Amino acid sequence: MTDFAAWSRALQARMETALAAALPDAAIAPTRLHEAMRYAVLGGGKRVRPMLAFAAGEAVGAPLPAVERAACAVELIHAYSLIHDDLPCMDDDALRRGKPTCHVRFDEATALLAGDALHSLAFELLAAPHAGTDADARLDMLALLARAAGSRGMCGGQAVDLAATGSTLDLAELEFMHIHKTGALIEAAVLLGASAGGLPDADTRARLRRYAHGVGLAFQVMDDVLDAETDTATLGKTAGKDAAQGKATYLTLMSVREARAYATELVERSLAAVAPFGAAGTRLADIARFIVERRY
Repeated sequence: MTDFAAWSRALQARMETALAAALPDAAIAPTRLHEAMRYAVLGGGKRVRPMLAFAAGEAVGAPLPAVERAACAVELIHAYSLIHDDLPCMDDDALRRGKPTCHVRFDEATALLAGDALHSLAFELLAAPHAGTDADARLDMLALLARAAGSRGMCGGQAVDLAATGSTLDLAELEFMHIHKTGALIEAAVLLGASAGGLPDADTRARLRRYAHGVGLAFQVMDDVLDAETDTATLGKTAGKDAAQGKATYLTLMSVREARAYATELVERSLAAVAPFGAAGTRLADIARFIVERRY
């Protein structure tokens, strides 16, 4: 088995190719909108959610072409959310993945429409008939992604985040926000990858949900730590923005050392959840460890 670094590089290259093929060509009208969509999606990002989809697919033996389509769908939802998150009416950021944000590079209206169009394209990809995934599984996957992206998932978490700016949340309130804002799409990535070859049994789904819960929270803990400790050039986005805007973060409740220890504890829970997969779950375990060891 190739090491994790080589596997992740190969997967990032595969996703760049797949996403480039899935997106409308920039030469097709409306050209400015299509250019903005491609700008926001291609040429950057860790592709953590696609990695999770492929790792979960590997754990259950799902066919890779079907996993790839699911991974593209969840990454398009993620990209749309970043465009909207960076808008002046939200977090008002000028830098994303080391380059100007979509509304800075184009304009606010084009960025808004690009996000909307990526959201629609994600569901179009997931709904289309394709080998390896039957109609019942596709319907379940569509409902899963819709819930993860909506008011009971990512959008709901963002609403809580905006409402909490300048306030102090306790740990339960903070984790409610992040389970929705970040964790819902991470869980969707895992379950979509596992469902790409057919719906997994109840025990498998429960294990993957427990894994995703721990990984999703650990990812956000480390995001908060890196936002405080890492420079803008390394992060590829504006460092220190959370503190400057009075955002509720894990570092408002605990020290950096305590936050790192908590992230490690969450990852250990995730590793325990997928231990019964044995060697088939190796990549899920690798990603969990990567989340607490990453530097950007």
